[in-house]
Amino acid sequence: MAQYVCKICGYIFDEDNIEEGLDIPAGTKFEDLPDSFKCPKCRMSKGMFKEL
Repeated sequence: MAQYVCKICGYIFDEDNIEEGLDIPAGTKFEDLPDSFKCPKCRMSKGMFKEL
């Protein structure tokens, strides 16, 4: 599984360890998140993330 970082605030979305409270099932791949996904820290769009 991969990790993705928000280019604005540095928040890391880890596919192996999805943060509790995001209401996203464990093991969800970043590419499978809806286009409406926003960074939980700065609210930027999914397009502002890059793979680590």
